Amino acid sequence: MRLARLEDRRAKLTRYASRLNQAFGVPGLPALVLMTDDRTGADWAEAVLALPRESAVVVRHRQASARAALALRLLPLCRARGILLLVADDLGLAARIGADGVHLPELRAQIIPAARRQNAQWLVTVSAHSRAAVMRAGRLGADAVLVSPVFATRSHHGAAGLGMVKFAAMILGSRCPVYALGGIDDETITRFGSLALAGVALIGGWLEAERRF
Repeated sequence: MRLARLEDRRAKLTRYASRLNQAFGVPGLPALVLMTDDRTGADWAEAVLALPRESAVVVRHRQASARAALALRLLPLCRARGILLLVADDLGLAARIGADGVHLPELRAQIIPAARRQNAQWLVTVSAHSRAAVMRAGRLGADAVLVSPVFATRSHHGAAGLGMVKFAAMILGSRCPVYALGGIDDETITRFGSLALAGVALIGGWLEAERRF
């Protein structure tokens, strides 16, 4: 029963994310982005293998050795499944392992041009927590911006979610594609309606319930 519920939840997420992505109409961008988090004991290999093809995973474990070990473990799984692998805030590791791109925190957005120079084929994404950061990502040439937290989330305990009105206002006029991040699950994903989004990024919403956080 638990496995069936998990499969149903993931199928619904995949379906709604695909609708957003197709309506947005920019080829080559994944509809679903899975973010790893070293604060949960998730089976990341299982989570990645359950992703639909042409999704993406961002390896963002904070400790360098753990980040490298997980990236190397997931890379062949991603290659076999047609899933993009991005490394968070570690251009050197991304280059060494042949990753598909990098994901940068908001405070490191200024190195987007440097990432472009290092590998022109990389998918370069950046986090944003304000409208100013969203606009800056576009000016610096990010491929996409992950805006959070849209809804309250256990990965940022105590942080209030933006809510739909603030989120919509924050991304209005963005020069680069937007992903919603923070509290995304099979229920909240249905609330995006006609917003112009490339897709969603998520952590706990994709994981087994007892392993979320």
